[in-house]
Amino acid sequence: MRSYDAVVVGAGPNGLVAANRLVDAGWSVLLLEANPKVGGAVASAEDVHPGFVHDTFSSFYPLAAGSPTIQAMRLEEHGLRWSHAPAVLGHPLTDGRWALQVRDRDRTAQWMEDDTPGDGEAWLALCERWDTVGDDVIEALLTPLPPLKAGLKTFAKLPRVGGLDFVKLLLTPMAALGRERFSGDLPATLMSGNAGHADIPLDAAGSALMAVILTMLGQTVGYPVPTGGAGMLAEAMASRFQSRGGEIRCEHRVDGVEVRGGRATGVRAAGQVFGARRAVLADVNATILFGDLVPEEQLPERVRRGMQHFQLDPGTVKVDWALSGPVPWSTTPEAAPGTVHVADSVEQMSEALSQVWAGTVPADPFMLVGQMTTTDPTRSPAGTEALWAYTHVPQETRRDGGDGGIRGVWDHDDCERMADRMQARLERLAPGLASRIVARRVLGPRELEERNASLVGGSLNGGTAQLHQQLVFRPFAGGGRAETGIAGLYLASSSAHPGGGVHGAPGSNAARAAVAHARLHPLRGRRRS
Repeated sequence: MRSYDAVVVGAGPNGLVAANRLVDAGWSVLLLEANPKVGGAVASAEDVHPGFVHDTFSSFYPLAAGSPTIQAMRLEEHGLRWSHAPAVLGHPLTDGRWALQVRDRDRTAQWMEDDTPGDGEAWLALCERWDTVGDDVIEALLTPLPPLKAGLKTFAKLPRVGGLDFVKLLLTPMAALGRERFSGDLPATLMSGNAGHADIPLDAAGSALMAVILTMLGQTVGYPVPTGGAGMLAEAMASRFQSRGGEIRCEHRVDGVEVRGGRATGVRAAGQVFGARRAVLADVNATILFGDLVPEEQLPERVRRGMQHFQLDPGTVKVDWALSGPVPWSTTPEAAPGTVHVADSVEQMSEALSQVWAGTVPADPFMLVGQMTTTDPTRSPAGTEALWAYTHVPQETRRDGGDGGIRGVWDHDDCERMADRMQARLERLAPGLASRIVARRVLGPRELEERNASLVGGSLNGGTAQLHQQLVFRPFAGGGRAETGIAGLYLASSSAHPGGGVHGAPGSNAARAAVAHARLHPLRGRRRS
């Protein structure tokens, strides 16, 4: 048996961040990954059409660009380069207008002001408030609970941004915030689409917090993508880890965590046992760690009880296209956006998101679209476009809100029918799209989970982002920290606080917890092997 100070299970972005933090602390670290490459849901390949680089899962990384943890890793020294589209975000409206956001806040505000007087001024006022307190809000959200240092800094600055009025703004449902803060529909449409990146209904508390964070990050750091493909971000993190002495073994699927005397002592993978003298950190969905890698009989009672109420976020259907030319939008935006939201209105967006939670496959799904060559010209030959769109679908389907042809079993027929529905929705805004399609690939909930076991049922965020499963309720009531109740075992995935998104916080928080506990309980001369 080979032993290390720590074994990290899963080389997704959180696992990579955790491994880097531990090796920076001077620990010997083994990172085990079931797939042939590191990255988890940060991956890319030319597997849709030759010459076209498509991101298999995630693409745009404002949270990574705004994350102190990832920025501190100086990944540019390991080959990472960021690319930006001319516009951060766009939302085409049915009357031919575009709601657009660029990193130049004055230009963004001017479009809003030209459309509805007063909205540009309101937009700049929101930006100014974020300038004052935004970095501290991000730090507070991404650090372990309770976030004492960042929380105190945020509290001290609240009077400068309106005090309780700003807190109320963040807690207001996005549907209400749009009506209260703006007179026209352009700002509310942009922000509501950002709220839709999570699974929080627009009429629920917490949706505005997600909307404000993503929108203001778009204004300050943009929505960057790794030049050459999402996998370049994972490769840079892996390169940094290995340059500091860390060890990675791919195609090593972990079968179980070794627990002796109430303490995690290692893992079983590929017919071997890898010892962990100090800690095991698991970058896997909570449903995989609790009850699978650790049998139920070895779990603390509070974990067993809590996981009975754990709720996944909705599933996903993702469609990738290789296009012979750019997307033929019916009206050309003044600046080409990388990220595009598709919904006829805020009301329709709200309806579609609510339908998913009610078990209905929407007839008119809310879609997120990525124009990757527009954002990063290295993704496909000049004059072409590497395009994708994804939408959420119920984990348990009760009915099809469309023609009834989608059953919710998500076999080949269901996925193709859903892809046809998504493509038709896009073609209403971009007539002639079909004539430019060179290749199409559809990844439904089953295919996504096959490619990354932690995307259970096609869920992208490690569990619902609604308030009843956030903060001290993540992944269950009384959670909120990386500790699992088993000594030396830490949950380092998006199932832990603060949840989904490529920001590395769950991995960083787990590594911090492991190092802190090791300081309290040193090895006392145990042999290294």
